[in-house]
Amino acid sequence: MIEPRHAGQTGSRYIRFAENEAHGRSALYEEFAVGVAGDPSALEFLAGLPYAKQQPNLLFAAVRHVCGTPENWEDFRRSLASRPDEIRETMLQRRTQTNEPARCATLLPLLALLPQPLALLEVGASAGLCLLPDRYSYRYNGVDVESSLSADAAPPRFSCATNSQTPIPKGNVEVAWRMGLDLEPVSIEDDEQVAWLETLVWPGEENRLALLRQAMNVARTDPPTVVQGDLRTDLPQLAAQAPKDATLVIFHSAVLAYLPSEVDRAEFAKTVAHFDAVWIANESPRVIPGIAERASRLCAPGEFLITQDGKPIACSDPHGRSLRWL
Repeated sequence: MIEPRHAGQTGSRYIRFAENEAHGRSALYEEFAVGVAGDPSALEFLAGLPYAKQQPNLLFAAVRHVCGTPENWEDFRRSLASRPDEIRETMLQRRTQTNEPARCATLLPLLALLPQPLALLEVGASAGLCLLPDRYSYRYNGVDVESSLSADAAPPRFSCATNSQTPIPKGNVEVAWRMGLDLEPVSIEDDEQVAWLETLVWPGEENRLALLRQAMNVARTDPPTVVQGDLRTDLPQLAAQAPKDATLVIFHSAVLAYLPSEVDRAEFAKTVAHFDAVWIANESPRVIPGIAERASRLCAPGEFLITQDGKPIACSDPHGRSLRWL
């Protein structure tokens, strides 16, 4: 049986998800999270998984992947009880590699301030959709920034609300080189992997799904290279391949939380500091090395913090909907 102390911790994790992440975005996921937090059988199921596999996004996506999208909490509870082994296996085999291309909208203002052209190296790149900021279009409070592609290429247009301090780019960035690194790269030519990426988009956010599909269509015309490897050991050899006449930018979004410990995150930060590169992190404030404690006071619950070389720059919506320059 699950110990009460651990049940409380897991339940609190799901309540935080409901309040800080799902609320106002996906009524269904908010309902699921509250339901799981108060259900002993669901908490018992989660207790049999490693901590890293107990996250709400993974559980909800696995249930939808195996059973289809439940209509409500009771339907979700029945689905979990009816096929627990398949759902558990899905959770153990898969990861929440949410490749959210709309995050480029929160990164572009900072990227545009750097000396051009750029050499982009993304860690935790998944399918590499965030390596294509120049190929997407954007709208910042009614101000448009156009894609580098021709108009007939139909790139997605990501809308992002900003505060008055945000430096809206006058044009898109110039990318001379791009490379991704991921433990398990996702191929957008693999129907099963694409189906999983689409399942990671939350119910109630159908616009996100449409934009994801548009971004994948853009990527298929000239797919970015994503190398299989570990950011803790394989970053130097990739960074060495970047052209010397471009500004090397090592960046990541929602990746550091998956490193096993604070020590691993600190070691990663030390590794990046050795390169002649700009380091941009777009992460939950609590996992950014060196500034986690004070950084959590800068952003609202559920917001990411964008830092450049460890310096807080802006608070961002995890799915790219808003950017608040500090």
